Amino acid sequence: MTGDLLDRVQVLRTRGEPFVLATVVRMERPASARPGMKAIVTASGRLEGWVGGACAHTVVVREALHLLRAERAGLLRLSPTATARTERGGVIEEPMTCHSGGTLEIYLEPVLPPPRLVLVGDAPLTDALAAIARMTGFDVRRVHALEGRMANDAGRGPEIRPEDRALALDELRGVASGAYVVVATMGQYDEDALARVAGAGAAYVGLVASPRRAAAVRAGLARRGVDPAHLEALRAPAGLDLGALTPEEIAVSILAEIVSVRRGRSRDLRPAHATADDLGGETAQPARETPAPAAVLEAVDPVCGMTVDTVGAAHTAEHGGVRFYFCSAHCRETFAADPGRYAAAAR
Repeated sequence: MTGDLLDRVQVLRTRGEPFVLATVVRMERPASARPGMKAIVTASGRLEGWVGGACAHTVVVREALHLLRAERAGLLRLSPTATARTERGGVIEEPMTCHSGGTLEIYLEPVLPPPRLVLVGDAPLTDALAAIARMTGFDVRRVHALEGRMANDAGRGPEIRPEDRALALDELRGVASGAYVVVATMGQYDEDALARVAGAGAAYVGLVASPRRAAAVRAGLARRGVDPAHLEALRAPAGLDLGALTPEEIAVSILAEIVSVRRGRSRDLRPAHATADDLGGETAQPARETPAPAAVLEAVDPVCGMTVDTVGAAHTAEHGGVRFYFCSAHCRETFAADPGRYAAAAR
């Protein structure tokens, strides 16, 4: 490979742009290319380098783009004896149309950037999902509402890597295009994050929440004017039904769903794992019969059913001499609009 072509490969990889590396591995005279000659085919269909005459280039570009979309390699065989395109066992045979004749065999190898996983929120679940995703080849980005904050930086010390530095919420839309996005903010800014992702071209958007909370978030996004098509595409609750309980198990269920989406598999299982707020989501279990008094450490949000820490709770309201606790300002506002309804349901 020439130095210029090596430099071009490095530029494309640094930018995270996909391309196909085409290498001549065999030839039969007469043919203009020789074994070892290489070229690059970019995602836009531009061929850079030399792997045969102009008549061969058209076929090389067409087949390279086909393999790039399929994310698999193949051996292209251009032969004067071939009468039509055939494909078997990873070998693609096409007629050689060059006047010189001859046979060329060209190995086409897609070079793809790692798939990007964007995790919104700081919780044990997102930590577990980041660790598992990195082991399976994902480029993981962390996003928090507070700019400059590191993902769970307490106690990590010098082993914190640059990629663990959290992006600000305002940067979310910029990294969501083509990415797999999981929102797990424990109800703190779910709607804000999802509103930013809507229309950004993400390959997958999942929300870690109970079914009841997910419905409330969808309703809130609809009020904000989010396109119904984006609401329909939202995976909420995120993850396949594996019976997951721990942060690590829930992370596996979510990553399994992402892999199924990436590989074009249909979603056969419905998510039904129970997630507690200390795992980065909300409980999927029914609300308790009565709201817990302030003397206890936990209460149940009467609107969405999420378990809420009463100590230092940011969202509370009083009705009928009873204090209620909420996971977010949205739930508190919903309660305030019709307190009798939600207070009665909580009893």
